[in-house]
Order: sequence, then structure tokens, then C-alpha cells
Amino acid sequence: MELIKQVANITNEKNIFINEPMSKHTTFKTGGPADIFVIPESKEEIIKLLQLECKKTIVGNGSNLLVKDGGIRGLVIKINIDNYKVEDDIIIADSGIMIAKLSNIAYENSLTGLEFACGIPGTLGGAIVMNAGCYGGEISNVILETTVVDLSGNVTNIVNHEFGYRSSIFQKKDYIILSSKLKLKHGDKNIIKKQMDENNSARKLKQPINKPNAGSTFKRPKDNFAAKLIQDAGLKGYSIGDAEVSDLHAGFIINKGKATSTDILKLIKYVQEKVNSEYGVMLEPEIRIIGEEK
Repeated sequence: MELIKQVANITNEKNIFINEPMSKHTTFKTGGPADIFVIPESKEEIIKLLQLECKKTIVGNGSNLLVKDGGIRGLVIKINIDNYKVEDDIIIADSGIMIAKLSNIAYENSLTGLEFACGIPGTLGGAIVMNAGCYGGEISNVILETTVVDLSGNVTNIVNHEFGYRSSIFQKKDYIILSSKLKLKHGDKNIIKKQMDENNSARKLKQPINKPNAGSTFKRPKDNFAAKLIQDAGLKGYSIGDAEVSDLHAGFIINKGKATSTDILKLIKYVQEKVNSEYGVMLEPEIRIIGEEK
């Protein structure tokens, strides 16, 4: 296949996988095969891959992602470059670094502002795209500048990120994040650690972290909470196949073990219809849904 040859001219063959099950690369543990799955080793390789004439899909850690059971056609590029450096109260980091790791790096350097992210199982790039947040913090509060590349391989720096609730300019434009500069504040290391420990304890108590899931399934609707609406509609613990509305936190859909992406999609639709019927609120998915039906 010509495309495979072109990819092999850019990166080592050990980084290229054919008909790769996306269930290996999403925290839902579901999803059909990617035609060609590649894990580039550098920003230069990412740029060259983006210049190829083919259908391209970009993924990170897969922690906010649902891939349909038919899989993904064309080329899937996984971004996991994760270099970083600390300069006073600034951290410059590649987009593939895990945001929880970055939170720990900030703590080790007595920098405050990323305590909220200590338990988020996604990458910095993914966190920026969706303006990830919890426990009163959002990534938009600390992002100073972001280096991106477009689908033609042109690199530019973004200063005006146009962040909103679980949204950013990167959801509207075909930009792939390469790295970002975060502006934090010097703080007391003991206080930072205490806040991180409290956040992690709350997460363990309130969220189904022991079952495959993709975080909050739905965005928070205006003047309400998705989990409360779902719980009030009597859907806590409701299942379709092995996809279940968590009985620990109704805002999460979990994979009990053998769920398919189709099961999860059917459950999402059922929850939306039930909540809309009961309360006149149409819940909007927070997770990114990609790929083709089987």
C-alpha cells in the first residue's frame, strides 16, 4: 500500500500499526480498527505526516474519546511527545505529556495552578482542546501561548485561545497542538500537595475510576448539572449491553467489561431522550465521537 510506504519513509516501522484496534488506545476500551495507526517520535515527524495526501485523524491518550465499532479510515496519528522544561514560574511542555504528570512537575517545582489536574487521565493537548477543568480550575487559567501546526504542515503560535466552557478555538480550526507555555505562580509546596491529595481523594470517592470510562459523558447544561438530571430521571445504574450509567456518579457512562461503542452510543442517546422528555433539557456529549459504524 502506497500510504504505508510513505509513512515508513517518515518514521520507524516499529511505530506503524496496520488495522490497529482502537480499543487499545481509548480509556473506554472500545472501538474498531484504524487502517494505519502511527506514533511519531518528534514534532518534525508529526509535521511531515500531516503533509501526506490522505484522510488524517489526530488522537492523544484517548481519555475523552469514543471510536465507533467500524473503526477509522486512513491515517491515525497518536500524539505522545512529552518533553518539558521549567523556567522560573513558566512550564513549556509538549502536547503529548500527561496533564497529571504536568501537575506533579508543577508541585515538584513549588508552582501552583495545576492542582485541579492531578487526576485527569489525558494529555496537555487534549486538555487544551476541550479546556479541561474540575475542582474550580480550568486549563485556560494557566495557558499563555500554544504552538500549533495546521493540516498543511504550517507552524504558528497562538496567543488568543478563545476558551469557553469545555471549548476552545482548537475545536473550530484544523490546528494540531505541538506544545504550550503555561504561566503558573510560586506557592507553598505543602499547601499544593494538600490540595492535590484532597482532589485525588474526592475523585476516588465520587468517580468510577476502577471501570473503563471517558470522564464526564455530558457537558454541564446551563443552570443545571447533567449528573443530577440523569439521576433524577431514574437512570443511575441503567444499562444497555455492558454500557452502564455509573451508580457511583450518574455523569459517567462506564464499560462493565464487554461493552461495544454501539452499546455506549445507544445509552447516550437513551439518556438524552429520557432527560429531554422529563425536563426539557437536551444534554450535549462532552466526549469526542469519531469513526464509522460497523
